[in-house]
Amino acid sequence: AGPGSYTVGTMSERFDCHYCRDSLQGKKYVQKEGRHCCVKCFEKICANTCIECKKPIGADSKEMHFKNRYWHDTCFRCVKCYTSLVNEPFMLRENNKVWCSNCTATEDAPRCKGCFKPIIAGDQNVEYKKMVWHKDCFTCSQCKQVIGSGSFFPKGDEFYCVSCHEHKFAKTCAKCKNPITSGGLTYQEKPWHSECFICSNCKKQLGGKRFTAVEDEFYCVECYKECVAKKCAGCKNPITGFGRGTSVVNYEDESWHDYCFKCTKCARGLANKRFVCHNGKIYCAECPKRL
Repeated sequence: AGPGSYTVGTMSERFDCHYCRDSLQGKKYVQKEGRHCCVKCFEKICANTCIECKKPIGADSKEMHFKNRYWHDTCFRCVKCYTSLVNEPFMLRENNKVWCSNCTATEDAPRCKGCFKPIIAGDQNVEYKKMVWHKDCFTCSQCKQVIGSGSFFPKGDEFYCVSCHEHKFAKTCAKCKNPITSGGLTYQEKPWHSECFICSNCKKQLGGKRFTAVEDEFYCVECYKECVAKKCAGCKNPITGFGRGTSVVNYEDESWHDYCFKCTKCARGLANKRFVCHNGKIYCAECPKRL
């Protein structure tokens, strides 16, 4: 910085002003490009214009210059914080405005989506899909507590902590009524925790296994056979509805596998056919005539 292109002094010799021809002897003068002139003519004709205040930079002023741009030293200050930039690092930005390094860093810093203030170097922050927040500005849309660097769930433009997401969006278990945060299963369009969907007798989990539902209770195959299933009046084994003979024949409080319901005499299968009960035994329509 500094004028560089002219010198100022007091004339001891006989010289006249190059412009107005007044004598310069004993007076302050300015020499620029080999020409001597009085201070008045210098400021009127030769002085550089300050790009900040638009006034000429007189011979008695301290001049700052950068890339063919000129300022009074008092005008050479940060456009943002007004700190003097004489002997300080600076940046020339749009519209020939000068900025100090701190304000430049702040202006160029990303803006917090929460408070809209800049996030400068050293600030703790959270980034998600090209958006950024101060750590303390990243809060739950429901409870307003700081999420910070913790786990969260995005929903459109809103963000929820784990607890609020569970209560607001998670499915509720049909048995325990608590939220299902992960896993789980569905039976008859109702959600269940895997650990809640269990056999009513042995308490084993039924997810991915065969089971039978009886009046809102669930049983694994083994427990259903042992504790719930009716016993076939023919073979005396439990009627489970699994495997061979899924159809059941019921008659007078007794039940049979469909393949066990047959004539006592000729062993003809009687499921979905006419039959006769005689002395507690089942016969086809023909065999009682032969007794």
